[in-house]
Amino acid sequence: MTPDLPNLKSSNDGIAENSSGVAVLDRAFALLEAFQLTDERLTLTELSRRTGLYKSTVLRLLAALEHGGFMRKLEDGQYTIGPQPMRLAAIYQRSFRVDSIIEPLLAELSAKLGETASFYVRAGARRLVVSRVEPARAVRVSIRIGEDFDVSKGASGKVLLAFTETDSSFELIRERLWATSYGERDPETASASVPVFGALGDLKGALTISGPLSRLGEPSAMEVAVAALLEMARRATAEFGGNPSRYTSALQSASVDGA
Repeated sequence: MTPDLPNLKSSNDGIAENSSGVAVLDRAFALLEAFQLTDERLTLTELSRRTGLYKSTVLRLLAALEHGGFMRKLEDGQYTIGPQPMRLAAIYQRSFRVDSIIEPLLAELSAKLGETASFYVRAGARRLVVSRVEPARAVRVSIRIGEDFDVSKGASGKVLLAFTETDSSFELIRERLWATSYGERDPETASASVPVFGALGDLKGALTISGPLSRLGEPSAMEVAVAALLEMARRATAEFGGNPSRYTSALQSASVDGA
């Protein structure tokens, strides 16, 4: 019997709604998730408040998490994250490849829009193609993995610069989370691009769609492309451990009129 355990359904709906079916693990995970990126340490009282769990329950869980290296008690009685998550993160990073997340989304994006979908990262003054999927169409934009272009030109270049530089000229792109290009690098090509973020809000790269200016240059086609890119970037960001809600307002207000 554990009479001091609260009824999680009534005291913390967030845990109940996302329950794994193993209550003790849900509560332990809730304690770990109580720490935000800006939190170096939290008190027992604050952990209890954030999770909706009784202090006595929190103490037992903290002792178990501390024993496993997931939590650490400081000299002042506060708690911080232990070393074990770092070890697991290192294992995850070694086994993780950007392609495993990005390529399926590029394939879906290319199939949906019938244009070339690609993912760029910045390499100094250049933008590098690290992944791409081309449509089965006779007339299409063709690029190669490993190919690089001037970062100052093209939709993906604008996105990469907007989120790696502080130049105020990119403020609109930072605000709406997308950029377009009409014939900048190639006079017969149009493109749209959006940023993909990681767990710390860091820029992972630019998700991009490119096509002939005669097709993608039409306002209606570009608007559909921007909306699809934002949704794919939202999904990719979630997969990378980032905050997908960052795209909510952009998806609601995306319009290429006057872009």
